[in-house]
Amino acid sequence: MSPEPPLRGDGHPTVAVIGGSGLYESGLFPRDESRRVSTPWGAPSGVVEVGSLDGTRVLFLPRHGVGHTIPAHMVNYRANVDALASLGAEVILAVNSVGSLKVELPPGQFVLPDQFVDLTKGRPSSFYNGGRAFHVGMADPFCPALEGLARSVGGELGLSVASGKTYVCVEGPRFSTRAESRFFQGFADIIGMTLVPEASLARERGICYLPLCMVTDYDVWADHPVDAAGVAKVMAENVDRVRRWVRVLLPRIPAERACACRHAPEMASF
Repeated sequence: MSPEPPLRGDGHPTVAVIGGSGLYESGLFPRDESRRVSTPWGAPSGVVEVGSLDGTRVLFLPRHGVGHTIPAHMVNYRANVDALASLGAEVILAVNSVGSLKVELPPGQFVLPDQFVDLTKGRPSSFYNGGRAFHVGMADPFCPALEGLARSVGGELGLSVASGKTYVCVEGPRFSTRAESRFFQGFADIIGMTLVPEASLARERGICYLPLCMVTDYDVWADHPVDAAGVAKVMAENVDRVRRWVRVLLPRIPAERACACRHAPEMASF
């Protein structure tokens, strides 16, 4: 099957938004069409909504499928990223719901992490499983140009946005034990289940990637039990603020960014 033709905006990058828990339909832009994409790694989480916002071509894909039918450990991350890349995505904004490991990051807080620790166990983590040696650099895993822009837009909108934090990604789908949660506090600030391998796959494709994280709960270190109902309540209260943040951010992303993300594949092969 021939690859999908790239969809590129005029003078703007094509930007993909991966919707996380609570954001299953974008509500961000007028939809022109929906694309059902096939990839060598199977089917992505759903159809890709295609539209535009103030001249920027936008793609939207719900990570967990519409209605949250796919748990984090069963998401086909390779198919999702490859589908967006085949449609011309040069930037991915990834919405993530996370737990807090620090008292100063309460529920409702937004976080732009700059590092992650991978504690997942069984997920395919690369597009390159043979044929050549390929080692993508991840010292600074997220696009610094996008981070600065997202932080500035968040400030303009009056959002409480913390930056310079570390995200620990666990396998899921269960929540942490108290012992695990206290252990994670020693090296991370927030905890989630979806950042890895999404971020590294985007880097392998030379796509600028930025996670936009929303704190939904204190992890169990705080002696408050974590339950799905409580998480869903905070998500519902904040999803409109996430949409507003992304909607204002999208058309401000420049076609040329002062980052090396697009050159990562060139530096990864021996």
